[in-house]
Amino acid sequence: MQMEFVRRMPLPQELLRDYPIGEEMKRRKAARDGQIADILTGADDRLLLIIGPCSADREDAVLDYMHRLSEVEQQVRDRLMIVPRVYTNKPRTKGVGSYLSDLLSYVAVGARSVENQEHRLVASGLGVAAGMKNPSAGDITVMMNSIAAAQSPQEFIYRSWEVRTSGNPLAHAILRGFVDNFGRSHPNYHYENLWELLELYKKSGLQNPAVIVDANHNNSGKRYLEQIRICKDVMHSRALSADIHGLVKGLMVESYLEDGCQKPGEGMYGRSITDPCLGWEKTKELIYKLAE
Repeated sequence: MQMEFVRRMPLPQELLRDYPIGEEMKRRKAARDGQIADILTGADDRLLLIIGPCSADREDAVLDYMHRLSEVEQQVRDRLMIVPRVYTNKPRTKGVGSYLSDLLSYVAVGARSVENQEHRLVASGLGVAAGMKNPSAGDITVMMNSIAAAQSPQEFIYRSWEVRTSGNPLAHAILRGFVDNFGRSHPNYHYENLWELLELYKKSGLQNPAVIVDANHNNSGKRYLEQIRICKDVMHSRALSADIHGLVKGLMVESYLEDGCQKPGEGMYGRSITDPCLGWEKTKELIYKLAE
């Protein structure tokens, strides 16, 4: 093999054992797990807002953003539940995966991973809400199949162990738009799209029908300012139909400290290194508008 084995990395179980979180953090995580579950099952009528950088590129800027987000969350928590969107497994960032399993209350399987059986199986045993995005080609039935797999009991090999799961009833859909054969973006957040998804849910017999609408990616054509309009459009659809209101549990927004994105190597503080994001002032205004 043409690689040098530098050092053995600790297993997630070893790291969690050697650096356990405190009792207060355990209590807070359990509470947030329960709140997200209540929203997805309909016991809590608040809107779930999953918001944050396209990719977590540097600790100082991400923590700065999260502290600001926490302050705003204090003012809207009676109507919104804000979940920080922190993607680490990006082409130019370093992923940590299951090393943070004692902290995460929500995970999302991306458009390029949702067709991978291993991701579906692992989602079935996570114990927290798992959003399954529609694939980039747009076939909604693929996403529904992934939800079915994640909600079902599974038995498979994971990290050299034979494991069994009881299924994840909180696996649900995320609509993020799609790309056609010519590379053109198409949205799937409109009222008609939501009705079609609702009908698929009714036929499927899946538990806890729910969808999060991703306002960026191909829904916006990566025109990040369009996220504001798309969020308002989805909220209008919820207002028009009780059925749609019950199905749409939340929104996903790409947001950071500065508007837009930067090129590799520019090193700008708080500006996305991958997809363009809403800057902080626009983000804050959007959050207050959604709460209204």
